Amino acid sequence: MTDPQLAHATEFGRMYSRSLSSAPEAPSITTVISQEAKDMTGWAGHMAATELISDSRLGGAVGSPGELRTLARQASSAAERFRDAAAARGDRVHSYAEQVALAALDGSGDPDSARNLLHEHGETAFADRFDQWWDLYGVKPLAAEITVWNHTVGYAGTLDLVAEIGGRVCLLDFKTKGVGRDGRAKPLQDSVVMQLVAGMRAEERLADAASGTWEPWPHTGDEGEQPILLAVAISEAEVVPVQADPTCLRAHWRKFWALRQVWEHSRSVTEQGRALRPIGPPPGPAPQMTE
Repeated sequence: MTDPQLAHATEFGRMYSRSLSSAPEAPSITTVISQEAKDMTGWAGHMAATELISDSRLGGAVGSPGELRTLARQASSAAERFRDAAAARGDRVHSYAEQVALAALDGSGDPDSARNLLHEHGETAFADRFDQWWDLYGVKPLAAEITVWNHTVGYAGTLDLVAEIGGRVCLLDFKTKGVGRDGRAKPLQDSVVMQLVAGMRAEERLADAASGTWEPWPHTGDEGEQPILLAVAISEAEVVPVQADPTCLRAHWRKFWALRQVWEHSRSVTEQGRALRPIGPPPGPAPQMTE
């Protein structure tokens, strides 16, 4: 996603401030969700091994411990480099989706420039599939890249899109996905439901970042019809929208609330400083050694 004006990188993760001149106060929705530990060591090992055996220099390095160590050291960062490249690609795809929405909303968007950037990286297929989905579903944007805030639980975040689809108000989160061996977009993770329900449970939305002006969030579902929560997987092969099952929202909201408490307590522990300190022997004469 693009960088929201009020988002800041901190030692406690991504946090939001109330205005351009104020300090960060609340963790982002994605920072809260990231408190759930996920073991990625297997994937990281697979990425490193795959890069190593694919390295054209491997044959010549056999028998040379020094050269092998160099190749292994470079391969060990394969997962990190893949992650960073995927994040940059996701930013470009999100930017295109945002520009398309803004162009349709009030004419302020520039999808051509965003598409040209994708073209420079050989990624125009993402834009092509997105355009097909946009037209097929008749998306009518109501707001794009909306920063929201929840005071009761204490978090903030930026939603990709609020739109009307088929006569219903929908909250949408875009996810850029690769293509699996079956030629289909890779599936989305269930954690996106927490992201969507946290967005729906917002209490305010940003009106003006410079002055720190906020207004009530109208899409909580407390009054009238609840919005449809959609996660949209965008790949080079297809766009796959999926709906968060309304019967699951309460459970995922409770999980998000619990993870928010984890973040708070982790921050408190960190701010306390070192929890362990050295201790000397007790006072009194030292015990005598006997043979």
